[in-house]
Amino acid sequence: MTILVAYVARPEGHAALDKGIEIATRRNEPLVVINAGPGGRDETGIVDGYEGERLAERLAGLPIQAEFKHFVRGKSTVEEIQELVDQLQVSELVIGLRRRTAVGKLLLGSTAQEILMTVSCPVLCVKAP
Repeated sequence: MTILVAYVARPEGHAALDKGIEIATRRNEPLVVINAGPGGRDETGIVDGYEGERLAERLAGLPIQAEFKHFVRGKSTVEEIQELVDQLQVSELVIGLRRRTAVGKLLLGSTAQEILMTVSCPVLCVKAP
């Protein structure tokens, strides 16, 4: 079984990563951290080279098997996460949430909501402090 963390380079992503590391370490399960999106200039939360190196170093120092996957290949974030859930034996997916107004959720949609409705494994949603 594997713990999967959907990571974005924002406070909610850091909160999800911290919780995923905590759960994977406690359960002694492998950890896979994914940062994914379709690409494009307007995207936020996509990991750059420096952030990716820092993340890889942090994962390398863990007492469990951990790896970072970064995808910007035209698929949506939800599609990339769903593929990994289907490929790996994911015991739990950890995602970070940010606060949004009701109008913001209505107009912009919600990746978190789509993930919750799509994936076949348990999902833990965490908020940034």
